[in-house]
Amino acid sequence: MQEKRVLVTGSGTGIGREVALEFAREGAAVALHYAHSESGARSAVEEALAMGGRAEAFHADLRSVQESRRLVAEAVGFLGGLDVLINNAGITMNRPFEEVTEEQFDTLYHVNVRAMFFVTQAALPALRELGAGVIVNMTSVHAFEGCPEHSVYAGTKGAIVAFTRALAIELAPQGIRVNAIAPGAIEVENYYKAMPDFDRDAVGQFVPVGFVGQPGDIAKAAVFLASDGARYFLGQTLVIDGGTTSWLPFNDGFRMPMNAHFGVGYVPGV
Repeated sequence: MQEKRVLVTGSGTGIGREVALEFAREGAAVALHYAHSESGARSAVEEALAMGGRAEAFHADLRSVQESRRLVAEAVGFLGGLDVLINNAGITMNRPFEEVTEEQFDTLYHVNVRAMFFVTQAALPALRELGAGVIVNMTSVHAFEGCPEHSVYAGTKGAIVAFTRALAIELAPQGIRVNAIAPGAIEVENYYKAMPDFDRDAVGQFVPVGFVGQPGDIAKAAVFLASDGARYFLGQTLVIDGGTTSWLPFNDGFRMPMNAHFGVGYVPGV
């Protein structure tokens, strides 16, 4: 990644923050985006600078297409171009299907799908400048597995898989590779906010590999997909889940209401 120029959306916390830092470790110049977690993004910038790299953080509310476009313009201006776009920004919410409001539905689709679409559209001129750009979209195992109270979130993540596949075919003639990553259970701050009693070891017992993944597991995959080593990957969704989507569970967990509260603080009315 030496001298590569990378924009990572949603990089103030969790997976996005670690993705940005992993690119910095590999020698890339990085533009970090945040919507709420300014302290996390700023501290990541400091870490990147301490490595001798080049990094800056940019705020944008991705519910707005105008803000999404401004983010790209500022990031490209700082970086002096763009080689890699990591569309990581996304929000989640659990809510019984019949209780979902129009505002909640729109919020998730605007951030998870619409923003990804228009951020990518705005970044396209810079990405194709050298005829070798890379786009990595972050989806989820929720695109492939059903979970109670996640009808809206799962819909957005399924849309990303389809968007990735179609865009990859359209942009391939321009020298731009598009792929996606679908993380499974990854230990991030949001789990502890939504489930104060979250037990990493207990959850790990339900993952075939025997443990919950870490943001670094996803970050390394993102760097790989952006590298020449992945030059033959196109339109694919790389599932990194410790084996959960390969497991056929027979239990009645789907009959029980969830006791988690995802979406508090960033989805209206949750």
